[in-house]
Amino acid sequence: MRLRNKPWAEDFITAHPHIVIPNPQDYRGNWGEVFQNNNPLHIEVGTGRGQFVTEMARANPGINYLGIELYDSVIVSALENAIEAGLPNLKLLKVNGEHSAKFFQKNDVSRVYLNFSDPWPKIRHARRRLSHENFLKLYESFLIDNGEVHFKTDNRELFEFSLISMSEYGMLLKYLSLDLHVNQPKDNIMTEYEEKFSAKGHPIYRLESQFVTK
Repeated sequence: MRLRNKPWAEDFITAHPHIVIPNPQDYRGNWGEVFQNNNPLHIEVGTGRGQFVTEMARANPGINYLGIELYDSVIVSALENAIEAGLPNLKLLKVNGEHSAKFFQKNDVSRVYLNFSDPWPKIRHARRRLSHENFLKLYESFLIDNGEVHFKTDNRELFEFSLISMSEYGMLLKYLSLDLHVNQPKDNIMTEYEEKFSAKGHPIYRLESQFVTK
């Protein structure tokens, strides 16, 4: 994603602490305080402009959603979407997803979404892929027992890497599609990238996997 500088972004984010949660480490183990309920929590790592997480929150009012995005110039678009939607079960974090263990502990999260993550195509960068073993260990550390990871991409190599990575980790593969939109589930909510790539005829790869309690 090419980032445009938005000098107003930081002030805009700071002005909305009820949506972009400041000091998220303060709520580690107690995210119910933020949402004022104990509903399941789902997070999207790399939420981009926020279309997916916003529409998921709209469609599932009994689930709490957190969109995680590092860059000011990107998360402001997600914030604008969240403000317009006005959904009490939608919040954002402006943090690096690699540091999620600082903000979540075991049983805080029920599901992780990875949508159109950076494929990091060079072999030497494999450890940076969000489906690498190191990240799977991270997710497992704060997910509930039998928690799930849902993954979408248009990149065949990243999909194959992720499929192998999750299988070798011992996860249970619950759903797999090599072309999601051929028989698209009625409840499928698309990201901005998904709309763009599918409109060009690119197949969308999806898998749902579950950690198995050892």
